[in-house]
Amino acid sequence: MKASLALSLLIAPLLAGTSLAGFEPWTSSDGRSAELELVRVTELNGVKVGTFRMRDGRTTTLKASDLSEADAKRLEEWQSPGDEEAAAAGPESVFDEILDGNLVRLQGRSVKRCKDATKPKKYYVFYYTASWCGPCQKFTPTLVDFYNDNKNDNFELVLITSDSSEDAMEQYAEDKKMPWPMLELKEAEDFKKKFRHGVTGIPSVIVCDLEGENLGNFRGDLDRLKQLVTD
Repeated sequence: MKASLALSLLIAPLLAGTSLAGFEPWTSSDGRSAELELVRVTELNGVKVGTFRMRDGRTTTLKASDLSEADAKRLEEWQSPGDEEAAAAGPESVFDEILDGNLVRLQGRSVKRCKDATKPKKYYVFYYTASWCGPCQKFTPTLVDFYNDNKNDNFELVLITSDSSEDAMEQYAEDKKMPWPMLELKEAEDFKKKFRHGVTGIPSVIVCDLEGENLGNFRGDLDRLKQLVTD
């Protein structure tokens, strides 16, 4: 899709929203502008390509050659620090494609885009839960204490919600003072279908290595989980 057409399709819904942190004006080579959030930069056939998020949650891609000279330079310069941060954060995993750019975290009294998520060195711990689940409400404070007491570079915990609304997920996070990142609601079902962790009930605490191997449900044995992630 040519830059002018892509931006013309995006301008109406973008300008209708309120300003969000991370969204900045980007201008195409023919002078059309829209506010987008740059999520990542890759390279295709020697050409830098930016993946941008729209305010409605959809993403689009624009090549450096599609952008104005100034914005093409911004795109070129953005990749280097991004690569350094990714390398510092940890190794790649099979979960990166769906997690990168789609995590949120409780900040203050609201859930916002997670800018400080780190990639673990060994394990992802996926917490399948929901605000309407009574056993989850009882178990979550215990898991919050576990995370706060044991968080290290070996693992990251990511909440996978079964709530039906963002407001419910956000209120749950606030009520329980959840310190971990959460996969956005709109991505939760795709995540469940793609990885099929065999969850038959919640709460479930599924531990996976970076290659995606499911090491089991550790909900009933946090002592064993502690030994695994702190070893």
